[in-house]
Amino acid sequence: MKFPAFFRNALLFLSASLLGLSSAQAADWPRQIVDSRGTQTLEHKPLRIVSTSVTLTGSLLAIDAPVVASGATTPNNRVADGQGFLRQWGEVAKQRKLARLYIGEPSAEAVAAQMPDLILISATGGDSALALYDQLSSIAPTLVINYDDKSWQQLLAELGTITGNEKQAAARIAEFDQKLAALKKQMKLPPQPVSALVYTAAAHSANLWTPESAQGKLLEQLGFALAPLPAGLHTSQSQGKRHDIIQLGGENLATGLNGQSLFLFAGDQKDADAIYANPLLAHLPAVQNKHVYALGTETFRLDYYSAMLILKRLEALFG
Repeated sequence: MKFPAFFRNALLFLSASLLGLSSAQAADWPRQIVDSRGTQTLEHKPLRIVSTSVTLTGSLLAIDAPVVASGATTPNNRVADGQGFLRQWGEVAKQRKLARLYIGEPSAEAVAAQMPDLILISATGGDSALALYDQLSSIAPTLVINYDDKSWQQLLAELGTITGNEKQAAARIAEFDQKLAALKKQMKLPPQPVSALVYTAAAHSANLWTPESAQGKLLEQLGFALAPLPAGLHTSQSQGKRHDIIQLGGENLATGLNGQSLFLFAGDQKDADAIYANPLLAHLPAVQNKHVYALGTETFRLDYYSAMLILKRLEALFG
């Protein structure tokens, strides 16, 4: 599906003309943004953003970017609401009348129907629409965003630059940093180092968050030390070359969970209980000493909303 250049340019012109840009805003544009596909020129401040990545959408909502539609995941699962949007920002999406593009499998036709002037794709992960890059880039300027190698604050700042909402991004980060600093002063840390993971009891497996992940970076900001993996441990990585997770399964599960405390992301007390009940994990110090902590099902992907919820949870646990 190819869209002629005149269609794209007419859309950009009409969007800017009809909605009106202040002279101050116009002075900041065009902007050149560098991604893995090269240097992209954004002629004006985006007015209709489509996010093909449910992970990126929460950060766009947090900085009041004009995101009009988003890809979604399976509705009503452990991390998503009835729309297939992540629980931590599902209500915000409803208030802003965010449209659902599709569930799971990306669709260029669904994206085109939203008449976007900017399309965002995640570089890796289960919500990446990278295979459709050529089709999507014929609809509107399309940027590939990495979220697996940076903190959520770095991602927020990057999206702020792309959308022209730098001030909103800076305000959200400052608000979080203030709360983090206050919590860090009063928090009594559990035994260190810690392992941070998403546990799947049915598959007897876990995704371990690395120091490069947003989750790992957040814990380190708070003063936690991440447990290094044992030397020679055989692990696998899927969904492209991801930097943020290491997959543990079978006999490697117990070996890889070598932290003195375990932090369960995207998990609740049922998941903590499942770890305690697993006989193959019974010998772990964190299990024996009851240092397994669930951080809530809204913490599968980190953004402003879920990061604030984590601070609240950690305050309840250790504050």
